[in-house]
Amino acid sequence: MSWEEVNRLLEASVGRVAPAIVLHVRHRDRIAFEAAHGVLDPELGGSERGQLPVPSDALFDLASVTKLFTATAFMRLVERGDVRLDQAIADVIPEFAGGRPIGGAEDPISKQPIPPESTFLGEEVDASRVTFWHLLTHTSGLAAWRSVYRAVGPPPPPPDQPMGRPTVEERIRRGIQAICAYPFLYPPGERLVYSDLGLILLGESVARLTDRRLDEAIRALVLDPLEMSDAGFRPLDMPDRAEVSRCVPTEWCAWRRRRLRGEVHDENAAGLGGVAGHAGLFATAAQVARLGQLYLNEGRWRGEQILSPKTVQEMTREQARFENEARGLGWMRRSKEGSSSGQLFRPESFGHTGYTGTSLWVDPDRQLAVSLMTNRVYYGRDPEAIAGFRPAVHDAVVRAIERS
Repeated sequence: MSWEEVNRLLEASVGRVAPAIVLHVRHRDRIAFEAAHGVLDPELGGSERGQLPVPSDALFDLASVTKLFTATAFMRLVERGDVRLDQAIADVIPEFAGGRPIGGAEDPISKQPIPPESTFLGEEVDASRVTFWHLLTHTSGLAAWRSVYRAVGPPPPPPDQPMGRPTVEERIRRGIQAICAYPFLYPPGERLVYSDLGLILLGESVARLTDRRLDEAIRALVLDPLEMSDAGFRPLDMPDRAEVSRCVPTEWCAWRRRRLRGEVHDENAAGLGGVAGHAGLFATAAQVARLGQLYLNEGRWRGEQILSPKTVQEMTREQARFENEARGLGWMRRSKEGSSSGQLFRPESFGHTGYTGTSLWVDPDRQLAVSLMTNRVYYGRDPEAIAGFRPAVHDAVVRAIERS
């Protein structure tokens, strides 16, 4: 398969998978391929054909790919000696401490309750046992998701209006207070359950350890060192307010009663004011690929050592496994079956996906980083189209690399 065939695959998927698709591929520390297909906003005109084409530097809502930036920021603090992986979360967030029962969770799509596993019913968890390693490997015992946004206040105003009260800081404080009161799903270390709540706590820990709001901390620790000047949280708050013209829209939100553009899709991140460790970052496909290149380069970017090679190795190796799911520190490890990276990425590959239709996959053996950005939730939350599209693209990229 050639790059031309990759292009055809992307073009054929516009409308079926997402209105906007941008692919950026780095191979052996160089840009190997970049393509943008689709329209910036199906509801807006502006060209002779009625709709503006999506540019390659469009800003996408990264959703859970944000977690990689939060994890990278936290590990920089570990390297500085500000915190340890085996340290209790309660050392940084004291209100997290205390005994809590085993309870259920909520389904993030239906919002319906999920009962707890009967194995652990009746047990009480000492939250002081939970360490930062547990958060990074999703083995903390925290539920995957809960409606934190319902606990923090009314829906936030549109991004072009002042936040008012509650402020971003007040929303974050209320959200953390709610998370610290939720029951556990299982005892720490007993299961691997991918948890947004854990990464919200990790982000809050980064903020407290740096004495900055999380968006400022991630900019200083990750975005600025990677020269990602126009990436960030709450893009309408950035110095160049025109950046919203490059933001691709996502879903029509029933809670906020509007189509989302330039504001985070994830309800919990929105409820927290758009600044959270699990979601909320906006960036281009090329910028996300830079993060992949950082890990391929053993922590270096353009001559600056941002992370040590040892830290990169620890973050990307298998740290925890349960059934078919394996985790590094912040990173997903490639699974043998059903991986969004397709069938051709090598076993040591690592990456992460985002609910809005974004992903980053890294194949260290091939020195390959693939950043695939879409706004698939524009059409709703049915995962079928994106589930087949992602592996097809990654397989096509590997075949094109091997032919080039």
